[in-house]
Amino acid sequence: MLAAGQSNFTGNFSDEGRGPAQLNESGEISVDGLMTPYLIRHLPVSSFPELPALVQEELNQRGCLIPQTFEAYHPENVVHASLERAGASDWAVLCSAKGTVTLLVFFAGDTARPIVLASAPETERLEARAAGGALGFDWGIDSASPGQVHDAQAGLDPRPPLLDHDALADSMVNGRTVYHFYGNNSWTLVDLPE
Repeated sequence: MLAAGQSNFTGNFSDEGRGPAQLNESGEISVDGLMTPYLIRHLPVSSFPELPALVQEELNQRGCLIPQTFEAYHPENVVHASLERAGASDWAVLCSAKGTVTLLVFFAGDTARPIVLASAPETERLEARAAGGALGFDWGIDSASPGQVHDAQAGLDPRPPLLDHDALADSMVNGRTVYHFYGNNSWTLVDLPE
């Protein structure tokens, strides 16, 4: 959808170490040879008071804002789930800093060193919101219980056994969802039907 290397990024970011200077990012990028406007809404880390203090501190040091999908009706893209093992109290966050969005995972035992699961320029995660309208941010994350993942695997034969703890759902608003699962000391993508 977006032409690689043709982004006309017009965001306003502050100096190194002080983080983004604004909550809403707007500009134009080339889509099929036409300059198309976009708007990305962000929330500050302080909008998520449930985040542990050490996680908030790490996110603020990175200059993170939390991008919101164009369909958001409440704060999103901060997830509390049992991602490392059953019963764990882990966090996953989409962090937008200096034009790049990074999917970070904080295991309960090591909140000072997040794991990077994915990263992309923010303008590569845009989608048309309505015919002729501005593009909006389309990347969302959520927790996925073992039952939810098992339901998503219904078309597989043989169907894999039920997972023993949560996975991380990684979705595009009008696209496919993939599930990241941590087991045997590594991250994998859960098998899903085509």
